[in-house]
Amino acid sequence: MPRRLYSISEVARAFGVSVPTLRYYEECGLIRPAARRGRVRHYDRAALERLAYAQQWHDDGMMSLADTAAVMSSAHAPERHALIAAEYGAMQERIERLTRAAALLRHMMDCPSDHPLSCPVTGVEIRARVDAALTAADLPPG
Repeated sequence: MPRRLYSISEVARAFGVSVPTLRYYEECGLIRPAARRGRVRHYDRAALERLAYAQQWHDDGMMSLADTAAVMSSAHAPERHALIAAEYGAMQERIERLTRAAALLRHMMDCPSDHPLSCPVTGVEIRARVDAALTAADLPPG
């Protein structure tokens, strides 16, 4: 029984991406068409599984396409684990920054002060930031 092939437009529709996105994924080396019929690319099940694997890393794992390609092309688990560990560390740093940002926004929404400098929380932080900048630039405080 011949293997089923899916046109690029069928794959785009099924996976919720655009045809240009699939072409770009090809350029990045994430997927390869199994065949071409005329000018139309066609993909087999193995290509669809590779696309799903790429989406798992890129969409769900929030990895760049370059990092996704690196993980997908890694030949051995230790190499892949090192790439993932680096991405995980960077993600943890982003989570910490987002957590601090969310706390600041939550405070600012509830802050009754009319001006940021009169707020006992943000005023202290703003003045400390100015002092740190002046100190780092070796400028006298004003």
